[in-house]
Amino acid sequence: MAGAIRQPIDIEALSQYITKTVPQIKTPLQVKQFGYGQSNPTYQLTDATGKRYVMRKKPPGQLLSKTAHQVEREYRIIHALENTNVPVPKAYCLCEDSSVVGTPFYIMEFLDGRIFEDAHFPGVSPAERTELWKSAVQTLAKFHTVSPASVGLTDFGRANGFYNRQLKTFNAIQDAQSKARDKDTDVPVGKILHFDDMVAFFGNPKTQPEDRSTFVHGDYKIDNVVFHKTEPRVIGILDWEMATIGHPLADLSNLLTPYTTAQLGFGEDNSRVNTNFRPGALEGLPTKEQAIAWYREVAGWDPAPVIGWGDAFALYRGTIIIQGIAARYAMRVASSAKALDYAKQLNPYAEAAWSLIERLKGNKANL
Repeated sequence: MAGAIRQPIDIEALSQYITKTVPQIKTPLQVKQFGYGQSNPTYQLTDATGKRYVMRKKPPGQLLSKTAHQVEREYRIIHALENTNVPVPKAYCLCEDSSVVGTPFYIMEFLDGRIFEDAHFPGVSPAERTELWKSAVQTLAKFHTVSPASVGLTDFGRANGFYNRQLKTFNAIQDAQSKARDKDTDVPVGKILHFDDMVAFFGNPKTQPEDRSTFVHGDYKIDNVVFHKTEPRVIGILDWEMATIGHPLADLSNLLTPYTTAQLGFGEDNSRVNTNFRPGALEGLPTKEQAIAWYREVAGWDPAPVIGWGDAFALYRGTIIIQGIAARYAMRVASSAKALDYAKQLNPYAEAAWSLIERLKGNKANL
């Protein structure tokens, strides 16, 4: 999964820092860059003993958002969760000195397991597919039961008004991202389709779910967890840059987005729609209702009455993320080799999000 370095770093300076700060990592280092990591460039470090580690750093250049790319927060929550029953990689160090590799970074354990890019788990048996999904859902539920106070992170976010804060933040991010101009053509990325109407819908207090307060991962999905090499269980959760304290519905709906997009009834030419998630399409894939039941068993909270609203918000939020990828591609600072492919999906995804909102507006009982 790791290959050529697309965004060069000063390996000698990094080696000197590691020798001084993390002596258990033995230099010299071999460095490769992972293909994933849309927001924060992610590198594989192999030390002199052959042991592997992972380095996550902020991207180079001007950052479009002050709230994104927060590797400092990633390090802080991973380190805090190390002594809980939530599986996370061990965090070794956080370096906030930009003179070392150009931007702040942290180093964590490399988890030798399986990462599935496709949420329908191709290539496994139906029985294992069921258990992999169950583990992913129940691992999320376990995370949501960890009290921020129990790990010393009561200041990691505010307990109430999560969705209103999200709307305010996303509005600012959308505005900044829309102004990013293509390096070659000077054409701006532009505003997300239906954006103002979506904000008006989600900002209506009559539709919003009742406040709840737990840790929130911020981007919990199948390709952000690592599974055991041979067993159907999660051994680690990755990509914590958007973690905070907020409403657990946000994480659950994000995880279940493949079900949501597959059942919209259109957009099959959009690569973000996986038709395997239509009811009965793939043996061993649990129903959305079964996944919600697994979550409820561990979390002790039933999200079913508000899942429709949460699913619509997840798609709206997805448009912000895709626009960010499009903006970074436009400025030619995107971390992922697949950035252009993702950027092309912005308008179709925005249309999908708006379609779901229109359905909900027409059926208030499912809000």
